[in-house]
Amino acid sequence: MLKDKLALITGGGRGIGRAIALLFAQHGAHIAVAARTSEQVESVAREIGDNATALVCDVSDPQSVAAMFADVQPDILVNNAGVAESAAFVQTTDELWQRHLAINLSGTFYCTRAALPAMVERGWGRIINIASIAAKAGAPYIAAYAASKHGVLGLTRSVALEIATSGVTVNAICPGYVETEMVDRGVERITKRTGRSAEEALDMLKRMSPQNRLVTPEEVAALALLLASDEGRGITGQGINIDGGTVMF
Repeated sequence: MLKDKLALITGGGRGIGRAIALLFAQHGAHIAVAARTSEQVESVAREIGDNATALVCDVSDPQSVAAMFADVQPDILVNNAGVAESAAFVQTTDELWQRHLAINLSGTFYCTRAALPAMVERGWGRIINIASIAAKAGAPYIAAYAASKHGVLGLTRSVALEIATSGVTVNAICPGYVETEMVDRGVERITKRTGRSAEEALDMLKRMSPQNRLVTPEEVAALALLLASDEGRGITGQGINIDGGTVMF
């Protein structure tokens, strides 16, 4: 399905990024996985084998992004690198706010800007932004995260329309709570804030979905595979929820 395509996945060392890298590799893609530190992406690259490369890149740093794209020009870009922290709005520090915008939004912008010209020139490309249902609906204590992900969705829609006739599609995937380390850290924060047990906190997150469960990284990867394929060429400018029915718009 993706034979001989080069897929670059940021934040590719764990969770959703790792699941996408493994699935894309199974379908014939050459894989480049990138993160700020090398240990986890090197592990994923070894897991895939000779068809994978580990890269070090801080997506919030335009110079680091430029250096990465000097060495790699992907057919498929998955903007997955992200951060998710919580704080009451009035306790949201400048540092927390800027960190979310820099990594989640500016990182997506820098990588997309670097990847797009070669895709348009080739007449084929796929940009897949891992957003969140927080790109569509706010929630208490995540103002910085929600604002950054709303920005990702707006960026997705604008770029998709700008290059709609080029053969390049641009989409966002909007997961609910996913079985990842990010959710594990969220459970820890809930237990500290509320005094609930970890089991109670996890159950609370599950109940936010009508399906009463977390989404798996593999489910997100399967959707990304469709968007990356030729069969997904008619899908562009979309923010597709994968959340068990939590958000229906």
